[in-house]
Amino acid sequence: MTGTAAIIPAKNEEERIAATVAAALTLPGVDLVVVVDDGSTDRTGREAKAAGARVVRHSRNRGKAAAMESGAEAVRVLDGDDPRHLLFLDADLGETARTAAPLIEPVAAGEADMTIAVFVTRVKLGGHGFVVRLAREGVERATGWTPTQPLNGQRCLTRAAFQAALPLARGFGVETGLTIDLLRKGFRVREVPVEMAHRATGTDWRAQLHRARQFRDVARALLARR
Repeated sequence: MTGTAAIIPAKNEEERIAATVAAALTLPGVDLVVVVDDGSTDRTGREAKAAGARVVRHSRNRGKAAAMESGAEAVRVLDGDDPRHLLFLDADLGETARTAAPLIEPVAAGEADMTIAVFVTRVKLGGHGFVVRLAREGVERATGWTPTQPLNGQRCLTRAAFQAALPLARGFGVETGLTIDLLRKGFRVREVPVEMAHRATGTDWRAQLHRARQFRDVARALLARR
């Protein structure tokens, strides 16, 4: 039976990464956790390794898409003749990462090529939904399918689906581009409710700058797929 590798891109998540790794290691079928330390300036990599993860380090921050690609490549090198499925998780999920099993099940059963998490418990965010709306409407225009949470990064894919989506859209456009590219190529995409939760985005200037970058990257991903 094909196993599953959890890949966790992380930057400066020393407070939560150990709990996320430990939770991921409890998931059925997960026999490998790879943390991609994307240019952290804290103890993220050391905490991840101590918790049982294999760690790949970027000497400078290269962004989420690059971290996902590095993690997938590390898994490929470790894979034998039966390539693992790839489960992508955010580093700040903490103990709630243990609820990711429903994402794995349809892929492991051959019923879906990619699953996307829909968080049942919604954390009130500080934004106004501009980026989510841009992504949702963009995916709908490009494919005819309307995602519930288009920016959710908790996803499980077959190796074949991941390879078909390369190169990934850069920056925060990665989820939007991934969904469009796989649907257009005929892969089966399914949304799955999960009981996960991550840190809410604030309302200060740093959070607003983060949202502006998200909007820019999603817009670029959509423009490239017109």
